[in-house]
Amino acid sequence: MEATVTDLLSSLQRAGLLPSKVIPSDFTPSFLLNVRFPGADADTRHGALMRVSQVQSAPALSITTSNLSNSGAAPPPTTTTYTLMMIDPDAPTPNDPKFAYWRHWVVAHIPLPVGKDEAESRVLQLDEDGRVLTQYLAPGPKDESRPHRYLFLLFAEPEGGRKLEKVDVGGEEFVERRSFRADEFIERHGLRLVAVQWMLGAGDGWREE
Repeated sequence: MEATVTDLLSSLQRAGLLPSKVIPSDFTPSFLLNVRFPGADADTRHGALMRVSQVQSAPALSITTSNLSNSGAAPPPTTTTYTLMMIDPDAPTPNDPKFAYWRHWVVAHIPLPVGKDEAESRVLQLDEDGRVLTQYLAPGPKDESRPHRYLFLLFAEPEGGRKLEKVDVGGEEFVERRSFRADEFIERHGLRLVAVQWMLGAGDGWREE
């Protein structure tokens, strides 16, 4: 596999995210998912640590398929729309994740941008083209908590599937976002995982011992 794909899968395994309820053991990406928060100099990837103050605004997401066709990765899906999900498996703390998964952001029916070539990074126009089912809520781990793991998951939607609505994921209120059964949601709506990215999130005052 291409080094970036191998690094991603290895980082997920080391973090205890592969396999999991939302990432199957045989997962291979069809796309490389890139996440960049406003003001950041580089993409956030493979478990990079971000502080609360750095993630207050929703990030820009893009995909690339450069060299994936010859890397052993899964072929790009033939579907035309996608669902993005950002969830926290470590809520309220990694030591006591009784509120996992915490639902931070869900956008459905995102059309895949057309690129001129495989190497081009294609930005996902989430708010403009997708249907926002859960507005972005910035991570807020406490300073006394160990860093949380945050997953960005991109799914291919089934052709001819029912249009997803806000009621399918739940309310926007703070307490309504906790204990989201992401795995059940994925299975119920026939979503297929095609790309993953993840980061660590910590309070501004957290210091590693």
